[in-house]
Parts: sequence; C-alpha cells; structure tokens
Amino acid sequence: MEFKLFQDEIDDLVELLTKNQWEFHGKQIIKEESVRENYQKGYYQNDRETYWIIDNGTRIGIIIINDISDSIPNFDMRFDQNDRGKGYGTKTIIWLKDYLFGDKNKIRIEGYTRFDNFGMRKCFTKAGFVKEGYLRSAWENEDGTASDCVVYGAIRSDWESGLTTPIKINDVPY
Repeated sequence: MEFKLFQDEIDDLVELLTKNQWEFHGKQIIKEESVRENYQKGYYQNDRETYWIIDNGTRIGIIIINDISDSIPNFDMRFDQNDRGKGYGTKTIIWLKDYLFGDKNKIRIEGYTRFDNFGMRKCFTKAGFVKEGYLRSAWENEDGTASDCVVYGAIRSDWESGLTTPIKINDVPY
C-alpha cells in the first residue's frame, strides 16, 4: 500500500465518490456537481491534506485529514465498496498515526464514526485508538435524523511508547 497526496485528479475523485454509496456518512449518495464544487472551493486542500490510498497501483480510497494546521486533527476515510472489509482501513489508520505523530508532530488524532459502523469501530481498535466516548444523537443524517456517534482517540505518547493508556472516564461517578 502507498499513500499519494491528491494533486488535482478531480475526475478520479468524482468517480470514487459518486459510484459508491456511503452508508455511514452524512450524505450516502454524492453527486458529481457537489464534488466538483467542493474542489473549486478548495475543500480538499484548505486546512486539509487529501491522500489517495493505493494498492498495487490502483486507487482504492481516500483519506482526508481535517484541521491539518491544528495540533489535534481528525479525518475522513472512504474506500471503494469493492475494497471494504479487506484490512485496508486498519493499515491506513496505522499509516495516519505514523505520519501525523512522526512527520507532523501532532499530539493527538481524533476519529468519529456512527455507532453502527462496526467495520470502522474495529479499524480504530485494531490500529490502537481508544474508544473515548459515546455521543447521543450527535451524527446528523441526510434525512434530518440524528444517530449516536462513537469517538476514538490516539495520542502521541502512546504511539511513542507502544502502549495504550486507558481512559479514566469512570474514575468519578459524575
């Protein structure tokens, strides 16, 4: 696997985002006009880094690192439906940790997913992220409903030590 910075391959991005359904994202169906408009507005670059996820020369997905100028970025990861469930998500998140902690010297990475996205939840856990919270009605869906959301985090000191620090969410009963 390799990760290549998005360099204006807008037609390839349109193809990836419009030919797939994104069941666990706010918008499940993305229209070509929306991708092109976001591109023109700088969405994939302004305070973001967007990378192609490539396996054997084929672009299988993207990862968008949000708030890249912040010390605590978060991200959005999407794979072609034919490449989901094959371990690419875990490998990508491990790469993300190495990149953001090693090259960019970030202190923390946050990730959010809808409560019923069990594949993503497994990826977070396998990649060494810690489940830090369960947010009720915090994920806005396209139809106007709100789903619960789970937040995961990774910290640089855990990455450096190779250990996972447990959270202290229940140390105090309130």
